[in-house]
Amino acid sequence: MTTAATNTEAQPHAGRKQRSERPSTLALLVNNRLAAAGLVILGVIVATALAAPILPLADPNATNPAGRLAPLFSEGHILGTDALGRDTLSRLIWGARVSLAVGFSASVIAAVVGSAIGLVAGYAGGRTDQVMMRLIDMLMAFPYILLALAIVAILGPGLINALYAIAIVNVPFFARNIRGITIGLARREFVDAARLSGKGPLRILGSDILPNVLPTIVITLSTTVGWMILETAGLSFLGLGAQPPQADLGSMLGEGRKVLFTAPTISLVPGLMIFLIVMSINLIGDGIRDVLDPRLRSGALARPSFRTAILPDRARPASMIDQAATLDVKNLETQFRMGSEVYRAAGGVDLRIARGECLGLVGESGSGKSVTAMSLMGLVPSPPGVIAGGLIGFKGEDLAEAPDKRIRELRGGAVSHVFQDPLATLHPLFPVGDQLVEAIRAHQRIGRSEAETKAEDLLALVRIPNPAARMKALPHELSGGLRQRVSIAMALANDPELIIADEPTTALDVTVQAQVLRLMDDLRRERDAAVLFITHDFGVVSEICERVAVMYAGRIVETGRTDEILKEPTHPYTRMLIDCVPVMGEPERRLDAVPGRPPPVNRLPPGCAFADRCPRAQADCRSGDIPLEAKRGSLEARCLHPLQPGESLT
Repeated sequence: MTTAATNTEAQPHAGRKQRSERPSTLALLVNNRLAAAGLVILGVIVATALAAPILPLADPNATNPAGRLAPLFSEGHILGTDALGRDTLSRLIWGARVSLAVGFSASVIAAVVGSAIGLVAGYAGGRTDQVMMRLIDMLMAFPYILLALAIVAILGPGLINALYAIAIVNVPFFARNIRGITIGLARREFVDAARLSGKGPLRILGSDILPNVLPTIVITLSTTVGWMILETAGLSFLGLGAQPPQADLGSMLGEGRKVLFTAPTISLVPGLMIFLIVMSINLIGDGIRDVLDPRLRSGALARPSFRTAILPDRARPASMIDQAATLDVKNLETQFRMGSEVYRAAGGVDLRIARGECLGLVGESGSGKSVTAMSLMGLVPSPPGVIAGGLIGFKGEDLAEAPDKRIRELRGGAVSHVFQDPLATLHPLFPVGDQLVEAIRAHQRIGRSEAETKAEDLLALVRIPNPAARMKALPHELSGGLRQRVSIAMALANDPELIIADEPTTALDVTVQAQVLRLMDDLRRERDAAVLFITHDFGVVSEICERVAVMYAGRIVETGRTDEILKEPTHPYTRMLIDCVPVMGEPERRLDAVPGRPPPVNRLPPGCAFADRCPRAQADCRSGDIPLEAKRGSLEARCLHPLQPGESLT
């Protein structure tokens, strides 16, 4: 009781500490080298422009005809002078100040107005949407630069008028993007729930929809600021923006055009400044886009590669791969590296599956089962995932050393995967028959008609009624049980020697679950394929698995024959998991949950990771590495004080 209470009190504090040490948005942005370079360049330019009033600069509007067109590095004029003898450096800094202010202001105005139009039109729909979008279409019917010129011509030349013109022509860009996202969100269940709770339209837009579209607004804004500055400079270049003697980058570029051949630096200097500003803003915009994408918040800000990264200096066990086993995994270590944190999702896993054998991998959510299974064929996304140690033996071949071409041949061929949610793994826009044909032809050199015949036979094999008609069905037109059968058929398409089934029946009802389990077991026996079956349910394990491996905090804590583990397990964790399973004919049997929570895999305690939750834990359990050792019969456990036959936890 004391241990459990202490653990319960400590866990929330540990959770808060873990969240506070997660890499910040700025840290992730800086970790992107191109975005960091853009941030440094833009920071220097903005800081210099803001400091213009206190810098020892010459008057940007003071003319000196006697010193006109001075070259670079002239005395008193580092960047020379223009055609009227004005200091180029001073005008460049003051001009950048003006251009940045106008560009950012125009961007914010366009973002606010355009996003508001998109939110209202997308949420209201109907006639309101039609009227607002037709007005936006009228603006988009004209080339934006011609429309900006027309607006300035109507309002008159001037910097403020140029700002309004640039903002107006970019409103449709924001409105269209935000409207499209809002339409999808307005039909979602959480918005319906907010509406039923009595919230008004404005409150729903502000509290439910706006937070979901805000990342898109920020991304769009960050990627369009550069174009706004470029458009403002273009209007000033044509004499419609800043008016003499006021300097901005566009007007400086226009003035330098007159003396381009005699003094090219007059145009090159502001042109280079415009290039640096636009380039740096675009680089920052790309970085912000990656930071706000939850799938890329890994610290490396790169999209997952074809295969999980394998460290060249990874730790390799001394023992050799079992040539007779279909799968022989030794000391597999898979880590997620996010910033300065290292999450050891698989911290030294050993698995062995013989030909025709079914091994059940069980454990709580977050124990590392799926990561272990995905590591076998390099499916863990990299970054942030890396394989930091171990051997992955498949029929005597170490897949960690195999080239990408070999891994591509094995995926879907000799090694197949059945995932938990078939609706998420099947392509929603293609008939299931076409997807089966593609899976077959990817590994077999046969014609399409022959592949279609084989696909139809596979659907019949997995007990799908009327397979010829089902070949033309889209995934959403099938029930959950039929979709899962299609996934199993796809896994069997190329006669695999190893099937990895990652909780394939969790989302199914009890009747369909029993049918799918029976089907998989029959097909496994008919084809003599090895199966790694991942599940939470010991009842499922007892039905189809010859052996069981129990996983906790990234490591195997007990393994052995199914009947021995279910009858007399040696590890307290296994005993507690089995005690959570209801038993037929014992309605009064108390089902107690395992107390406490698993430790975070980036801060695993020394010794036994289960010690804080274990009622049998002693002082020696909290230090040193506890090996997986033989206990009795076929049972091996990672425990210093194992349960004896007939012994209970209380």
